Amino acid sequence: MTPAYIIIDMLITDMAQYQHYMAAAPAAVAAAGGEYLVRGGRFEALEGQWQPNRIAMVRFPSYEIAKDFYDAQMYRAAREKRAGATQFFNMVLVEGVAAPV
Repeated sequence: MTPAYIIIDMLITDMAQYQHYMAAAPAAVAAAGGEYLVRGGRFEALEGQWQPNRIAMVRFPSYEIAKDFYDAQMYRAAREKRAGATQFFNMVLVEGVAAPV
């Protein structure tokens, strides 16, 4: 099975509100078999014009599982807790590379 990754760039404007999302999202990720690889932390742009604010990256067993996670009731409830907490929350789903055999 080829893994898939959700990559997020966000600008948090209300940390108190965002903490409600941070409390709910990990359980939704875990329930779908996902794993946080990046959640904030130090970074720097090495090339190009992209100047991200806060990055998160989550690995899922497959593209389809990641799509199901996003649409699942558990994550929809977590997203509702994020409402009004960010200036933007950009999320992209990308299929990974199959591991060599």
